[in-house]
Amino acid sequence: MKSLNLDWRFVLARPRNPLNIGAAARAMANFGFREMVVVAPYTPVWQETRSAVGAEEIVTSARAVETLVEGIGDASVVVGTTAGSRRNLDRDLIPLPDFPAWLRQRHATGCVALLFGSEKTGLSNEHMSYCHALVRIPTAVDCPSMNLGQAVAVCAYELSRAGLVPTRPLRPTVHLSEPAGAQSIEHLFERAARVLDQVGYLKPKSRRTTLLKLRRQLLDLELSNYDAKALGGMLAQIEWKILNGK
Repeated sequence: MKSLNLDWRFVLARPRNPLNIGAAARAMANFGFREMVVVAPYTPVWQETRSAVGAEEIVTSARAVETLVEGIGDASVVVGTTAGSRRNLDRDLIPLPDFPAWLRQRHATGCVALLFGSEKTGLSNEHMSYCHALVRIPTAVDCPSMNLGQAVAVCAYELSRAGLVPTRPLRPTVHLSEPAGAQSIEHLFERAARVLDQVGYLKPKSRRTTLLKLRRQLLDLELSNYDAKALGGMLAQIEWKILNGK
């Protein structure tokens, strides 16, 4: 079986319960995962979590950011977690036991961001538009959703069991042929959106839906750093021509 050398980033989107954040951190530590990012946490909850007596090292070193783009950062693969019910997901839905095989088939490298939604609503459609795929924990039909801390624990266990715990102390140098990170893709997306706005392609009623599809299409292209740089340069030139009327 091919071995993967990956960095992992567990991203919690809009958590509301300090106990759940603590439980998620303990679960990560139990199975050898270290990097946690919390997106738009409810301020009193975050303060309570950070100041708790005996707070886990992972929580005290966790980063709190305002947006999901900041949270996923340089991740080359972004995967969301979902119960997979009552929604048109429009993404590959991978049973958790099949997730390691999916990563190997994809030849994943670098950092993988694993997203967890809030306790109340899960991941939004906007959040899911950043994901290359979605992972579903096989649960009972009459009780599909899991507590945030439990979901993190089950995912961390499955990844550990598959031998995907991070082992390298430093990330390698980024080469042009490596997969483009999430931030590079988002910069490309934002420039493409500006160009489409400038040429009148985006219509007010369908703008949001069109942009969600555009982001997903960029992800599906599986661009390398070189591809993203080249496309970004093309779009920059097109934008310059539009703005200068030439």
